[in-house]
Amino acid sequence: MSGAQLPVYSVSQVNGYLKELVDSDPLLRGLLVRGEVSNYKCYPSGHHYFSLKDEQGSIRCVMFRGDASRLRFRPANGMLVIAYGRVAVYPRDGQYQLYCSQLMEDGRGALDRAFEELKQKLEAQGLFDPDKKQPLPAYPGRIALVTSPAGAAVRDMIRILRQRWPMAGVLVVPVRVQGEGAAEEVAAALDLVNQRTDIDLIITGRGGGSREDLWAFNEEPVARAIARSHIPVISAVGHEPDVTISDYVADVRASTPSNAAELAVPDARQEAQRLEGLTVRLRQAMEAQVQLRRRELLRLQQSRVLRNPVAVVDDQRMRLDGMQHRLALALERTLRQGRVELAGLAGSLDAMSPLKVLGRGYAIARHQNQTVTTVHQISTGDDVDVMVADGVLHCRVEDKEEQQWQ
Repeated sequence: MSGAQLPVYSVSQVNGYLKELVDSDPLLRGLLVRGEVSNYKCYPSGHHYFSLKDEQGSIRCVMFRGDASRLRFRPANGMLVIAYGRVAVYPRDGQYQLYCSQLMEDGRGALDRAFEELKQKLEAQGLFDPDKKQPLPAYPGRIALVTSPAGAAVRDMIRILRQRWPMAGVLVVPVRVQGEGAAEEVAAALDLVNQRTDIDLIITGRGGGSREDLWAFNEEPVARAIARSHIPVISAVGHEPDVTISDYVADVRASTPSNAAELAVPDARQEAQRLEGLTVRLRQAMEAQVQLRRRELLRLQQSRVLRNPVAVVDDQRMRLDGMQHRLALALERTLRQGRVELAGLAGSLDAMSPLKVLGRGYAIARHQNQTVTTVHQISTGDDVDVMVADGVLHCRVEDKEEQQWQ
């Protein structure tokens, strides 16, 4: 057949035809593809581009930002994954590719990786800090159970709470605890309970199951809702070996929901026994105090001050007289010693008095209120006051002579 007898199509027509052909195949509208990640790139737009390959071939893949924001892990080259999406032709390039809407690591390692990545992230942000843990109330008045209303866990918790502490009210906040959207539902319920003023304690969790069943309590929305709760939270997920992210963030971790109920409230019977013991101890302490006061009263009744108060007053009078006598003796002794010291000081002062020197024939010359000690202070014609033993001579200097005394 010659080429002139065949219709001629444009490139766009061929690509469009292939696109319609691929889009019409129901198998290609939604399928799971297993492969190794290669050529992985995340663009600033938030879209992820990569290839999936095995031993025989590869397929180009794209994951748009909205779907990529729900990833529980960070894809990397060499990672084995299972991708879910649709195969379609991109008409501009004429190439087909897998449009991924979900991406999962192949095997249990995917969950482990997601768990560790979120754990490290929240720990670095301080959500596990022991200093932020709130103490549980000793006697909660009302407890909120954020869990599935249909599971055995909620029935076990209610039964144990009623047995141990029937005074506490119980509010069941029904949520889904597994499946898509369960984490957001649990987080919203925790926030809702925190808007109430009558709740003293929150227990959130569920009974046992596979790791996938428990995964809602390994998701970030639940962890952050627990962290911002101003009401203390007990995390009770699965059985003893199970550990979830919510266990790390919560104020207290319980090994099971039943254990959470036991931790939440005291045992009324044990409390009654404790109160009975305290009552006995209080009664014994009161009786001991009464006996002590009786002995003290008897001692006071037999004391001399009550039997003969006048004699006690007389004793105090004699004691006061003795103190007055000793005080008078001490005062007299002090005065006598003071007189002796004063006489000694007066004698020393008298011996050093300038008047004594003047009495022996010496004189003191003063000029302009200053004592004259050298002839150089005086000029001929100056007035000088000369102090002698019995008075002052007012003199005028007619002449002066310097003399060197040997």
